[in-house]
Amino acid sequence: MKAHQNPKLTPSLISTADYIERLQLSSGALPWFAGGITDPWDHTEAIMGLSVAGRWGASRKGFNWLAESQRSDGAWFAAYNDDAVVDGTRAETNFVAYVATGLWHYYQITNDKQTLSKYWPMVEAAINFVLAQQQPTGEIYWAVDTQTGPSEDALITGCSSIFKSLECAINAARTLGHSSDDWMQAKVRLGDALLHKPERFDRTWESKARYSMDWFYPILGGVVSGNAAKQRLSAKWDTFVEPHLGCRCVADQPWVTIAETCELIMACVAAGEIDKARVLFTNIQQFQLGDGSWWTGYVFTDQVHWPDEKPTWTAAAVLLAADALMDITAGANLFTPKRA
Repeated sequence: MKAHQNPKLTPSLISTADYIERLQLSSGALPWFAGGITDPWDHTEAIMGLSVAGRWGASRKGFNWLAESQRSDGAWFAAYNDDAVVDGTRAETNFVAYVATGLWHYYQITNDKQTLSKYWPMVEAAINFVLAQQQPTGEIYWAVDTQTGPSEDALITGCSSIFKSLECAINAARTLGHSSDDWMQAKVRLGDALLHKPERFDRTWESKARYSMDWFYPILGGVVSGNAAKQRLSAKWDTFVEPHLGCRCVADQPWVTIAETCELIMACVAAGEIDKARVLFTNIQQFQLGDGSWWTGYVFTDQVHWPDEKPTWTAAAVLLAADALMDITAGANLFTPKRA
């Protein structure tokens, strides 16, 4: 039963939410697609799409799955199949932290303090796990390997996402009357590393700068704002944006992806580039299917949709981008606090 149907939702967005909700398992897990894995980041993203659409009961089922699956150390493994672990090799800090973003987003929309309070212990344990991997120089290691311990390097995209998750966790703490001083200090150190210590990232592998997310995620996460955000977008716009299609996942590959395009839309709104955001949103409409789902991506040199997948998290990213542009919910400014 749908708790609410926002009158600002277009038929396209209603069908997008319907698609996500149809794929939710009885446990509350939101797999990538029918028969696919569930990972904690994309599961949370799918919850956020449901929250935008007013499917709050389904959102709460999703939070309950997270709470039931959380490990005693506050983390989640990399991937699950319903309640079974299918990749227990590591816990990724970005994945673990994102639950704070999902829960705060739900609270922004619903003002449901009871649910915020119910899942506060889950968020607190998750954030404490993540911050245990923060280094004195501010960056946060990207994962903890089950066998070997911390994977001693950091990702710009992952840490930018964690920066936003810390903001959300701090907001939740304040709302519930809990102290968050340590988290605030950790957020400052992380932001300083992202802005001023590029040498602390990609130290043990090839630079990830060819990936579009490294370009716009510092804006999406709130690390870079104002004129600096506009300048950052302008500097690589022609590198990553394919006219009439969307955002490339990787600069040197002829492949646009719908989720990255949606995240770029939100980064554009945050930077005050509303017209660019609207054009991108119009361009991706060609990638929705009749059942409400959305293709992962499109190889434009071959004119092929690839891979043959329609992830729930891509559908959710569309709903989040639509909210940022259309003010559908009270959570519309989660990623876009500096919008013009």
